[in-house]
Amino acid sequence: MLASQRRTTILGLVEESGAVRVSELVEQLGVSDMTVRRDIEQLAGEGLVQRVHGGALAVGTRSTEEPGFTAKSGLMQAQKIAIAETAAQLVEPGAAIGISAGTTTFELARAVCTVPDLTVVTNSVPVAQLLHESGAPGQTVVLTGGVRTPSDALVGPVAVTALRMLHVDRLFLGVHGMDARAGLTTPNLVEAETNRAMVETSRQVCVLADHTKWGTVGLSTIIPLSSVDLVVSDEGLGARARTALTEAGAELMTAAPRTRFDRRRRGTP
Repeated sequence: MLASQRRTTILGLVEESGAVRVSELVEQLGVSDMTVRRDIEQLAGEGLVQRVHGGALAVGTRSTEEPGFTAKSGLMQAQKIAIAETAAQLVEPGAAIGISAGTTTFELARAVCTVPDLTVVTNSVPVAQLLHESGAPGQTVVLTGGVRTPSDALVGPVAVTALRMLHVDRLFLGVHGMDARAGLTTPNLVEAETNRAMVETSRQVCVLADHTKWGTVGLSTIIPLSSVDLVVSDEGLGARARTALTEAGAELMTAAPRTRFDRRRRGTP
């Protein structure tokens, strides 16, 4: 396959799914990791895709477009893990927390699975499955029920009804996008309603979002920035975003991805 054909294929895959991972492209195109990264860099230079850590995103993604859980899980992975590990420090044994659907919140579930006597309310199928299989003794998982979305969230009236009967200390909320005017958004109208019900169950709202979420606006607003208590993001979050969050009254915590040396020292891959 010629280089131009490869790039056309990559562009088509990005436009179709909204996001692609380098590892998937390596396998599908039968070329090296470096070749794929060069192709993505050229497409990004031409303004055709947005280059992110681990893959590429569609440029000018439609406000109703909702990439699936698998497509998003490999993007900005180091940042998501760092955000999750930072947020996990807020979770104490015996607490009741909410975890919304999303790939960053899934990493949070992985980070808190060893916390004893934890009660987790979630509308995420992957989060519930992870905690069911790996959770510490005494953990309780409450799965809301509802209709499953492409992001593996359970949404709709069943989920909302269940959530209105529950109360948690802190909600860890994943979002499709953050914007100074639009607030926290999602492409899915029903998921926005369900997430608002999750917000209403919680005494504190903590948003987990890497810096690429800033400036992205989905179809439906979940809540305005002024309703957010805390945002955990990565060091790539820009100055304007930090100012907007501060002015809205949200506390900001930033997380730095671990280096390879740190990962080797802690025995992680």
